[in-house]
Amino acid sequence: EEWLTERELTDCVWIPDAKHVWKSAEIVRDFNSGDNVLELLLEDCTVQHYAVDPAKPQLPPLRNPDILVGENDLTALSYLHEPAVLHNLKVRFVESKIIYTYCGIILVAVNPYKSLPIYGDAIIHAYSGQNMGDIDPHIFAVAEEAYKQMARNHKNQSIIVSGESGAGKTVSARYAMRYFAVVSKSGSKTRVEDKVLASNPVTEAIGNAKTTRNDNSSRFGKYTEISFDKRYQIIGANMRTYLLEKSRVVFQAENERNYHIFYQLCACAHLPEFEDLRLLSADKFQYTSMGGDISIEGVDDMKDMEETQRTFSMLGLKEGFQSDVFKVLAAILHLGNIEIKSYAQREGSQCQRCPGETHLCSWEAACFHWCSGHLWVRYIGLYIRSVKIRWLLICCNYAFFPSVCSFETFDINSFEQFCINYANEKLQQQFNLHVFKLEQEEYMKEDIPWTLIDFYDNQPVIDLIEAKMGILDLLNEECLFPQGTDQSWLQKLHNYLDSSPLFERPRFSNEAFVIQHFADKVEYQCGGFLEKNRDTLYEELVDIMRDSEFPFVAKFFREEEQSAVSSKSIKVRPARPGVKPTNKQLRTSIVKILNSYTPIDDFEKRVSSSFVRKVQSLLQDREGSTQLMLDTDYRFQVMFPFSASSQALELLQVPNSLHLGFLNRI
Repeated sequence: EEWLTERELTDCVWIPDAKHVWKSAEIVRDFNSGDNVLELLLEDCTVQHYAVDPAKPQLPPLRNPDILVGENDLTALSYLHEPAVLHNLKVRFVESKIIYTYCGIILVAVNPYKSLPIYGDAIIHAYSGQNMGDIDPHIFAVAEEAYKQMARNHKNQSIIVSGESGAGKTVSARYAMRYFAVVSKSGSKTRVEDKVLASNPVTEAIGNAKTTRNDNSSRFGKYTEISFDKRYQIIGANMRTYLLEKSRVVFQAENERNYHIFYQLCACAHLPEFEDLRLLSADKFQYTSMGGDISIEGVDDMKDMEETQRTFSMLGLKEGFQSDVFKVLAAILHLGNIEIKSYAQREGSQCQRCPGETHLCSWEAACFHWCSGHLWVRYIGLYIRSVKIRWLLICCNYAFFPSVCSFETFDINSFEQFCINYANEKLQQQFNLHVFKLEQEEYMKEDIPWTLIDFYDNQPVIDLIEAKMGILDLLNEECLFPQGTDQSWLQKLHNYLDSSPLFERPRFSNEAFVIQHFADKVEYQCGGFLEKNRDTLYEELVDIMRDSEFPFVAKFFREEEQSAVSSKSIKVRPARPGVKPTNKQLRTSIVKILNSYTPIDDFEKRVSSSFVRKVQSLLQDREGSTQLMLDTDYRFQVMFPFSASSQALELLQVPNSLHLGFLNRI
């Protein structure tokens, strides 16, 4: 009935299309209750009969009037659904070359995959001091709103940069951070904002890699705090990482690369300062040639290495420290080229170096621990930890603005994609909370007539993952059993979760499971989940690192030992590693922090509850048509009588801090 009423306003609908996803069609004959077909005229003038089940009619979504197409705020559309959003973004991008569009307090960005002249200092100054609704959509408008709210209300602000792989999150985060650096006008001699901006080449070199979807894909999740003083000038930044794709160091899929830093090193192998590392070209190392691609079109790895070194220096990290970092990275490449063959003996397996092997200097000290492939990965993991975790966070804690790992689905999805998609589910929940739930609750609290928006609540899939006897709980439990395997864990998933509509068994695999995420169905291969979730290191391997003659590596593990002693904790590592205790504080810290920060929601401070009630009473007491009036700064919708006189408006109890100029007639 609602659809038939709205039908009077438009003659066009959207229908699914295999090639274009959605295509427009005009209704040529009214649809009546009981009909099993909807007669449509397509844009190519062909007639199509759209089948409808009379018992449960699923009618196609209505198309917005042409006058609304191209709006810079999606909430201004009469119908806000998938085809309406996609069409509006397409019109703005293709016809007007505009990449930014608002959706209330959300900014939607379309990646143009090329540089645009819209990020210079002049543009920054144009957005400084402006309200989001008063100027064209832009990442600078969002950054300005957060900066202004922080300065005005003295409350922490958070910006979530989310999207699929290749959407442009890293670049958007970089521009937002640059905006803060410029508008904060720091006069500090240390030029902290320069260091914050300069950290990008380092974090990207060590944390980004080429994937099949993105040449510069960030392979670790990061949350960054940018600190301001009482004058709202940047005084420092602190980054914490979560979601780290360590497996990429030892394995890359076809047409993918390892982390950029390895290729930068190989490109500089011939330079005198790198000669002692005995590096080769990238195609000669197992860990840089596994994916087949050793170069990226348009990327000069040698030139990028110069930028990485320059950034090191700007951050105050001296050449000696840089040299130590490069030694560790080069060691990873050499370890990947070591060939070992094993042979059985009565008292166990032994291993020996293959003839011609030249990548290892001290063979006897470590050969015993390398006969197992799992130990090999853990040994590489030691280097990753020393370089990526301790060094990145302790020695170079000037990182870039919060950019969050995106929803991912590849041909083969493992533990890393599971963690990324779980994190994205939590971020989607944040979006739902602020855009739908809280807003609608406010309307209902004030008894304002409101048609509830039917949005997808992803709490069930979050419960599937993190609730008691959910996927994570069963995974942690299985890791505690010495004989636990990926297959036994998968069987428990089927036993406990098969009844969930969001969990499925793949049709053609008995080594995988499927989760219906909010964005898509994803099939995960169970192999390696227990090993990666344990993420433990053998005591023997830790001892090797602790006794290393290379001080840069040894000090990390000695510091860990000292830290354990000072906290009066005793670490016991069994021969077969157990599971790490679940760090609930780390798992929930990002969500708790985001919940504690203030979104753009200070409407209550500008308009009292009595004001809203007075508006509503005017609507109920007066007859005649109504028109929509907006708070243009904050997009709060209010319905007023079309013929409202100035006297009627004066009857409203408007706060002293608010002027009637905020009401615009449209």
